[in-house]
Amino acid sequence: MILYLHGFRSSPASFKARAMQAFMEQQGRAADFVCPQLSPSPKIAIEQSLSLIEGIPASELTVIGSSLGGYYATWLAEHTGCRAVVVNPAVKPPRELESYVGTTTYYHSNEVFEFLPEYVDELRALAVSGITRPERYFLMASTGDEVLDYREMLSYYHGAMQMIIQGSDHGIAEFADHLPFVLQFCDRRYG
Repeated sequence: MILYLHGFRSSPASFKARAMQAFMEQQGRAADFVCPQLSPSPKIAIEQSLSLIEGIPASELTVIGSSLGGYYATWLAEHTGCRAVVVNPAVKPPRELESYVGTTTYYHSNEVFEFLPEYVDELRALAVSGITRPERYFLMASTGDEVLDYREMLSYYHGAMQMIIQGSDHGIAEFADHLPFVLQFCDRRYG
């Protein structure tokens, strides 16, 4: 199973989520892919994710997380032992999202939601000081990310499989081109 976790203000309608879903359908594996609309509350987003993967052996699960979803994917990988593909992941989202406290909108619907001050504390509670077993991780980072510093990603995911994309952007416009390799990583087994 592949659980895809979108980023802050994003949704299952994001370019990467839709590209991954279409690719899984082309592979005849649509049933192996799930991408929920995550709550703005990090605590609830993790609870949503845990409920979706309940009973699935870690060896049969990969969490793909983009931006803030990468932060969540890292927490899930460390707590369940599954694999994680992190795509331009947020390494320190409490620092990066503090300025978003208040009313904002989702990118793909313009639906309004509230990002509460306690959500920053919920993010802090999910902090993972460092990854264990780097072989379970695959980092995709673009040097042209206009939102997050790819060098922080490289340092944090040291020892993990890494694909550094020269240029590009936070959304990794050419994400669909890399999906065969992403799926190959997802299907690997670890003892």
